[in-house]
Amino acid sequence: MRAVPLLPLLLGGWLVLPAHADDAQDMLKRLAQAQQQQSFQGTFVYERNGSFSTHRIWHRVVGGKVREHLLQLDGSAQEVLRVDGLTQCVSGTLEAGVSNLPDSPARTFDLKKLSALYDMKTVGKSRVAGRPATIIAMTPKDQHRFGIELHLDNETGLPLKSLLLSEKGQLLERFQFTELDTADIPTDQVLQPSADCKPVDLAKAKPEVPGKPGPWRSEWTPPGFELTSNTSRMDPTSKVLVSSLMYDDGLSRFSVFIEPVSAATVTDIRTQLGPTVAVSRRLTTPKGDAMVTVVGEIPIGTAERIALSMRSADVPPSKK
Repeated sequence: MRAVPLLPLLLGGWLVLPAHADDAQDMLKRLAQAQQQQSFQGTFVYERNGSFSTHRIWHRVVGGKVREHLLQLDGSAQEVLRVDGLTQCVSGTLEAGVSNLPDSPARTFDLKKLSALYDMKTVGKSRVAGRPATIIAMTPKDQHRFGIELHLDNETGLPLKSLLLSEKGQLLERFQFTELDTADIPTDQVLQPSADCKPVDLAKAKPEVPGKPGPWRSEWTPPGFELTSNTSRMDPTSKVLVSSLMYDDGLSRFSVFIEPVSAATVTDIRTQLGPTVAVSRRLTTPKGDAMVTVVGEIPIGTAERIALSMRSADVPPSKK
């Protein structure tokens, strides 16, 4: 089942142009470079599940070092500070998903790989936050990932607006600048977090030895997704060893968490909030039962299939 084409969802007085894949790839190359080279500050809105939140962002690049301060303007002053993509401190809990915006699309794209997974085309022009933009549609070639519509600033290549669309063409998530300043470089003062922004205490994870199989493996993952991280850590509350596997297709990501369980009351979970799904399934293994949880921005059916495909290392691979 293919994703519903993105173009019918483009509402408003946009100039629709013939679709050009080469132009889209050129724009994505600019996007990948923009947030590693371009300082900016502005205000954006984030929509998920019909709820909106407003945020202020200051993003400064000096000597190749990226420092970013993000502040939620609705309700309490919740914030996050990042340096070179790593979270340094947080205050409260930002609207889920926002902490990865707007820099989540701005990675070094493997365009050859992505073109095998997505149809990438320039489909029109728009105007966002008073700035001319080019619309890039990224339509998945299978049912295992979501479609993305990007409105990229013509001047800088920065993402002015992005829409995440389900396999049925439904809007799952919107990020959109309402004001953007690329001329003035953010000062030290505005990049300084408040006293309420507490340093992040990262849980120490034990990486698996390179080349050595971890305690768990997946017998099926969606095409294009590759294992990027395989770690284990002791849960401070339950005192059990939790395995964590992360997968990435170059644009989308999901994580798999596995922990032993014994309580009979543990139940399966299947839920979706906006673009984020969480599926938990109880599996029986030679060493006892385990709860497998898949979390990520992928279709819920795909997450269920991944959860059911997990096997402990001592179980021989199934014959295909």
